[in-house]
Formats: sequence, C-alpha cells, structure tokens
Amino acid sequence: MRLVKNIATKQPLNPAVATIGFFDGVHCGHRFLIEQVQKAAISRGLASAVITFPEHPRAVMHPDFHPELLTTCDEKLELLAQTGIDSCILLDFTPELAALSARQFMERLHRQYAIQALVIGYDHRFGHGRSEGFEDYVRYGRDLGMEVLPAEAYHLPAACCRLPVCSSSIRRLLHEGDVSSAAQYLGYAYFLGGTVVSGFQVGHRIGYPTANLRVNDDRKIVPARGVYAVRVEVDGDVYGGMLNIGCRPTLGNGDNTTIEVHIFDFDADIYDHSLRLSFLRRIRPERKFASVEELAAQLHKDAEEVKATLRL
Repeated sequence: MRLVKNIATKQPLNPAVATIGFFDGVHCGHRFLIEQVQKAAISRGLASAVITFPEHPRAVMHPDFHPELLTTCDEKLELLAQTGIDSCILLDFTPELAALSARQFMERLHRQYAIQALVIGYDHRFGHGRSEGFEDYVRYGRDLGMEVLPAEAYHLPAACCRLPVCSSSIRRLLHEGDVSSAAQYLGYAYFLGGTVVSGFQVGHRIGYPTANLRVNDDRKIVPARGVYAVRVEVDGDVYGGMLNIGCRPTLGNGDNTTIEVHIFDFDADIYDHSLRLSFLRRIRPERKFASVEELAAQLHKDAEEVKATLRL
C-alpha cells in the first residue's frame, strides 16, 4: 500500500477510485466498503484508494472531546494495508479543511489527488456543516468530472448481530467485555499493544507470574474488567495467555486498574519489551475473594478454562 501524506509526494498519483472515512478499527463494514472500491477500480482500469485522517476529526474541532479508539493511526494503517488497497491518502484534518464545502473538498480530491470516482458510504456525510447528501455529491461530481457511486451497507447474519455493524457498536461490546462478539464485527480479535513494566510480584507468590502491560496509547479502549483468554505476541513469537484487567480487589489495590497477563509455557525476562494482546474470550468478570488462597484456587480453574479456549 502506498501511503500519501497530504500532497507531500514528488511522484504523480495514479487516477483512482476512492472512499473517505475515519475507519477506526477497520471492521467488517469498512472492509466491505473497501472491497466495493476495489471492484469499481478494477472495472474502470483505475487504482484503488482510501482517504482517512490520523486524528479523529471531532477531536480536532473540539479539544475537550477525548475519543475512545479501536485502533491507533499506525494500527489502522497496518489493517488498511492488509485489505490490498493500492494507496492510502492520509489527510490532516485541520480547521481549514473542515471549513471546505462538500463541493470544494471534492474538487480538491479530484485536482490534487487524481480521484476520478468516489464511493460514498450509505450513511456518510462530509463538508462544512455536513448538511448535504448523496444527490448533492452526485451533482457536484458531474460538474467536476468525478463519478460518485453509492456503497452498499454491510450486514452480519441476524443470528450473530444484535447491534449495527459500526465502530460505536464495537466500543459498546468491548465496554461490556464481550470480546467474542466484538471479533465478529471486527473480522479479527481485538488487540492492545504496549510495553511490559514492573508490577507487584504477587503473581509469582501464588503460582501465576504475570507481565504487566502499559498500553501504548491511553485513548485505546481497554475492555471491561475481568479474566480473558488471549494470544500474546512477544518478540515475534505467539503464546497463549490468561489476562486479568482490574483493580485486584482481593489484594486491596484501590482503584488502580492493571493489565496483567500470565503467559503459558514461558519463562523469560521481558521487562521493557513490547507485547500485543489479542482477546479471544472473557472467562469471568472481576470479583473479590475472601483470601489469597481462594484467589489462587480460582485462578487454577480459570487457567484450565483459558487453556481449553486456546486449545493448549
């Protein structure tokens, strides 16, 4: 995937079919939209492109808004590259850009980025005030020599879809701890990346040493408190793991939430190493036990359930 940042490129851009969005999570609905872009591009003999932004547009316009992200910008670009899209145009969302009308924005895309056709998501609006709709975009495109195409909406099978397929639904599922359903909407297991930091060392004393994760970007959603079955990527290798997110109520840790993972069949010093945790299933919510011994007994049961989930 060719990455184009604003117009900072010395090479001419290939004429392309494109779509626009923030694409947080690059979920199944986003991928379905991108597939439509790719099909339209092939049928027209053009390149395919995605236009997106490094920062959430609302956060740029309203500094007091703090987005909860499914993916960092780098993670989003990684996932977009996996779709096979030819190029990604990464635009800084600035007040100047926000002030453009839909027609002015389309003209800029056509003139500066060689966009010959634009696939518009079924519920997507852009331009200052977001007051115009699809028919307006078609009319502007006709004047500019840019084809405007409607996108089909994506639907999961009704049996596994209790919420609309969108980023806000996935955020809700993660806040509920329903990482299994979130994975169905995403098309992959939700993941967190971070660095291993020193912890309280209690895990060693009760037979389950843990690596404590400091998340790389505090804007990323941390799923609900509880015990999870996860895959752990460290130094290029992948292991099974039992993860706890919570404030360790049995140990009187106060309100300080920690993210601690016990990695099965692993014994190495990985302080300051990078980890990626991929969430498979929530085993149980967090709870307080009467004693450390009772906690250790429950962790043994949890570990067996996690191993069964991971098929270890």
